[in-house]
Amino acid sequence: MEQVEAQHRDFASALKESEEIELTVTGRISGRKTTRPVWFVQEGDKIYLLPVTGSDTEWYKNVLKNPIVTLSANEVTYATKVRPIKDPAKVREVVEKFRAKYGAGEIKKYYSKLDVAVEAPLGRTEQRRLKTGSRKSSSRAQRGERR
Repeated sequence: MEQVEAQHRDFASALKESEEIELTVTGRISGRKTTRPVWFVQEGDKIYLLPVTGSDTEWYKNVLKNPIVTLSANEVTYATKVRPIKDPAKVREVVEKFRAKYGAGEIKKYYSKLDVAVEAPLGRTEQRRLKTGSRKSSSRAQRGERR
């Protein structure tokens, strides 16, 4: 339990020093893990991610099938179960958070479809559940997807 809390603190600290994080997802078809840099917004004990091509983004399609992801910031990793956000009003809220952090021009430049977002909880409870298996499973960012 102490190790989980220390990992949570280390990751939260690493986020403060990061403009982007590494997102590792499991392929929905291949089952292989792939990693890419992504922009993020942290609000309290949640991180929000915005796929650059919205619901057409491959990593987004992967998390719909395999919602357990690994986030890395400054070489500190954190596993969590993400939740897709499809409600247009909630997606707009996330988009506004991204515009506030990165600038409206940058969001317009790199993000072509804004129909979904992803929420990644950072709470210690979520991490503990993943670790024990008590919950059932159901440089600028995103370089590879922009080219």
